[in-house]
Amino acid sequence: MTGWFHTRALDPGVFVTLEPAVDPMFRASMVTVLGRDRDLQFDFGCGLLPLRPALPLGAKPVLAVASHAHVDHIGGFHDFADRFGHASESAGFAGQPGGQTFADEFRGWPDVVTTLPAPGWGIADWTLRPAPLTGTLAEGDRIDLGDRRFTVLHLPGHSPGGIGLLDQADGLFLTGDAIYDDEILDDLPGASIPDYLRTMDRLRTIDFRLAIGGHGPEMSRPRLITIAEDYLRRRG
Repeated sequence: MTGWFHTRALDPGVFVTLEPAVDPMFRASMVTVLGRDRDLQFDFGCGLLPLRPALPLGAKPVLAVASHAHVDHIGGFHDFADRFGHASESAGFAGQPGGQTFADEFRGWPDVVTTLPAPGWGIADWTLRPAPLTGTLAEGDRIDLGDRRFTVLHLPGHSPGGIGLLDQADGLFLTGDAIYDDEILDDLPGASIPDYLRTMDRLRTIDFRLAIGGHGPEMSRPRLITIAEDYLRRRG
């Protein structure tokens, strides 16, 4: 671990970055995928310190994609020029009234960090900076990095505009908070259990080799299916 952020390699050209000192409720996975022609950055942490300099990005253009507009996924989104997400959460990305980001909940969370990101830092020094989308993504859209391609999947439930990215050729699946190996939160404002049930039913049919969720450890396909089917049993 170097400083505030901790980055580890999962596959050639695929990295996961965390903020280990952030409370687990808000400690989200940030995924970097290096491509031949451009790089992909998927999710952006809480924005307590500048994110982009800490990421394993090179000199190529970067496509920044947010899985959804909750605070723990868009804190560093503003650091990037080309910002994409689902249109249904545009207000949240832009910091507009009515856009549910849970920034106030983060600001008031007890002991939200275990160590300070900088000497003398206090939560009063933090703000969630607006990051209006420069483009939108919808079901079936493609993201082309030159040597690998992701298909956009709209996976609502946790939030209205939750999206995942699937590289069918490589078997890499970035799920955001549509599914993750931890307690599934479906009682937040903006969440929908009926949407989540449809999403979980869909997720167990998707073929992949490795899934990186928005929180918790990575998932194999059998593990993801177990999580999805457990949710369907409990909520269906």
